Amino acid sequence: MAEPTKKKRFWGSLFRSRSNAQGGGGDKLDKDFPRRASDGDGDLLPRPHRSGRPNVTGTRRRARRPDPREIKGKGRDGQNGHGHERPPLTDWPPPGISMDDEMTLGQAMEFICRGVPAHRGHKRPVTHASEHYYSLYSTTAGNYGEEDDGVNQHNAMTQLMTIRIQGSGPPAYPWETLEQPSFAFGIGTRPGTITLNAWVSRSSLLPPVIALRDPGMAPREVGLGQVFERLKDLEAGLEDDDEDLMYQGLYKRFLRDPDRASAPHKRMEQQITDLVMCLSGSDWIDFTNPKSQVITKFIYDTGQANHAQYLRFFYQLLLSLELELRINSRLHNESAKERLISQIPPKLQWNLALARRWRENVRIEDYGATAEQVRLRFKLRKRQTKMLKRFAQMMRWPNLAETLDVLRRRDAEASLLTVSSHAMAFFSGLVLPGPTFPFLIMNSLIDIDPDTATDHLALLTHLNPHCGFQYRNSYTYWTSRSIVGKVLAPTCLEVAGWVGPARPTADLGRSQIARVRSRKPLQRMTPEDVASISERSDPLGPAAEVYPVNEYELVTPGADDIVDTVRVQLLKLKPLADKQDGGPGWYDASILFAIDGASWPLQLSYDVSFVHAWPCSEGPHPLFFDYVFTTVKADQVVGVKDWATTNGTSATNGSGSLKDGSPPGVPIGQSTSNKNGPQVPLEQHQHEPRNDDDAERVLVIEAFGVKDNEVLARAWCSHWGLSAVVADIGRTCMSCAIREAYAATLTVVILIEEQQSDGAY
Repeated sequence: MAEPTKKKRFWGSLFRSRSNAQGGGGDKLDKDFPRRASDGDGDLLPRPHRSGRPNVTGTRRRARRPDPREIKGKGRDGQNGHGHERPPLTDWPPPGISMDDEMTLGQAMEFICRGVPAHRGHKRPVTHASEHYYSLYSTTAGNYGEEDDGVNQHNAMTQLMTIRIQGSGPPAYPWETLEQPSFAFGIGTRPGTITLNAWVSRSSLLPPVIALRDPGMAPREVGLGQVFERLKDLEAGLEDDDEDLMYQGLYKRFLRDPDRASAPHKRMEQQITDLVMCLSGSDWIDFTNPKSQVITKFIYDTGQANHAQYLRFFYQLLLSLELELRINSRLHNESAKERLISQIPPKLQWNLALARRWRENVRIEDYGATAEQVRLRFKLRKRQTKMLKRFAQMMRWPNLAETLDVLRRRDAEASLLTVSSHAMAFFSGLVLPGPTFPFLIMNSLIDIDPDTATDHLALLTHLNPHCGFQYRNSYTYWTSRSIVGKVLAPTCLEVAGWVGPARPTADLGRSQIARVRSRKPLQRMTPEDVASISERSDPLGPAAEVYPVNEYELVTPGADDIVDTVRVQLLKLKPLADKQDGGPGWYDASILFAIDGASWPLQLSYDVSFVHAWPCSEGPHPLFFDYVFTTVKADQVVGVKDWATTNGTSATNGSGSLKDGSPPGVPIGQSTSNKNGPQVPLEQHQHEPRNDDDAERVLVIEAFGVKDNEVLARAWCSHWGLSAVVADIGRTCMSCAIREAYAATLTVVILIEEQQSDGAY
């Protein structure tokens, strides 16, 4: 018998030949098992780097497996005819199968793939842009359950942060929302996390907003009373069943028809074109500009000095509403509506979003020739009042009792909308999708709070998203986008785009805003990475006719060996004297940990992301041998240096140094050789090869137990600039978390076990 060939790795072997049974077993990371191969094994492709597209030949690779959710029949039986009553695996191989056996595709699907999330990448062109630009997304299916990696928008109070471009109800896919990346598919289930789609979408290449060419089609000059009269009429809908009435309603009062004498624009398509041309003028408000996205600032002031701006805003709203109602006319079927909306320039789609918010949330009770005579009814006011009360309670607002008293009184007086322009936007529901909502709700709470200390928080704005503040020396609050918020989130709650209540810091005043400086992380997916997500995360490995049992292993974490020697000591903020611009101060953030009696500082240097792992069903699942990983406890991670050193968009050195590296920080008052500090048990890693596989090797950090363990793991990731997958082993097994890290081209997985949160730090 010929000498068996050495086992090839997944990335070096996207194809597998039929093999003969041979013995094997043991730890796949410790020992190289002979690869079962036929005569064609020598033609396997060399291992490509993770940043490149796998060189897959369609004639050599089997078709993709069907989506298990589409299999019909009671109980959605698997391909082998069995239902889903199989108990979870507790050992490998399963009963009745030997380690020397080879599984058919049906058996492999049954024992390995059932309940495993199947990730898929998408690259889509950007409308009205050249082929140079693209949008990237991911979708996932196959875990049988209704859960996903995203947060419940109602519970997270994020409904107004997203809007579907076309149609009613929640979007089915992330490319169906106006804001990109999509907030409907972007916020992770666990505090401080994002979804896999959000991580993929951050590598999209989107074009800059280009000003539209002014066609010179100006509307007629009108008074405020005429605008509100038409807005009131449109509350009953568009007169799309009467062509003459619809024509007169638009052209007699607001637009000029250049062909009125010869061929009046009575067809709806002509009117849509005229409205688009009119709204493309340079005199209108550009809602794609972040400075213009708190839209109520244009109408909060009802004085005579603001009359021109007040009129311009509502005139733009009226024409946008005329356009939106024509696009969504009942005379158009769904495909026609989609075709029409795809032809609208992106800049004008934000006008349509404003029109929809108005149509859904606002009614006109009275109007006149001046802004003081306008009386509006806001349908969401009661709901938003309850939301703000709940938000304050969840954030443990320091001045809670007095603030809620003012909230109740102003609600009874119907004067909540007069508090500030931010409060007007929040309580009215006139909120554009995107990142403004978190600042609207927080500024509304601050403006209603009667404590004069809130005067120091007046400069809180969505134009500085990486920020937070301390209030009354009680707690700090951080945006979900700031690295401090992402790292401290396990000890806090995340709601409405805010993380808190977090621990206070002695480096800020009693009530003070802080902007946090952080570097842009180097990890980034390429379009080729996204296109190969399915292949890189396939639970079976390369396609084959048979699947040897000994090429899979049932991996489980050591959840019973819980570390209880890690505690968060201090949040440190170092002011940056050379980076002050008249606004809130800039700071470098770090966290001081106590680890087994020693104090360890970690700098929050990089604005990394934490991807919440998709839940799996019927786990744990076996792991293909080519998904290589190394496991460390939370208190040992500070001894890991330069894990997966990044070079542009790809990893160049996967396992860094576990044997000869120094820790990222030095225990305060001690040297790096101190025996009392946390030490990595280096002997358990001596067998690990130093080869190309290290570029994809995943570091699995077991952060079970106290939440400070997860904070330490996240802080370590920020220190080195490594984004990570965060998996709750109660919802996602270790194997599925590692495969998702491969899908996302990430090299760190943080394993936690969810505990009942009390929202305290």
